[in-house]
Amino acid sequence: QGHGHRWLQYGVLQAADGSWIAGKAPPDGVLAAKTRYRQADAPCQLNMAGDGGARFELSFSEPQWAVTPGQSAVLYDGEVCLGGGIIDSAA
Repeated sequence: QGHGHRWLQYGVLQAADGSWIAGKAPPDGVLAAKTRYRQADAPCQLNMAGDGGARFELSFSEPQWAVTPGQSAVLYDGEVCLGGGIIDSAA
């Protein structure tokens, strides 16, 4: 029970329906992401699927609590919002 339960912790997510502020996906690299409203930014590695930015994977430095399909994954470079997508799955 609680936030620390291992079944609620996820290190990787896959997302779809990417929407990017600059009109194109950012390059693969280390960024920060939020998967829940008012959550602190979490360092992650962005890996694009190579389909023009529609699908991507995020690998987090630390497991994230309750990453939920259907919710948004929003990416940041410092204070700048880059865009994001809809979470498909998490592991």
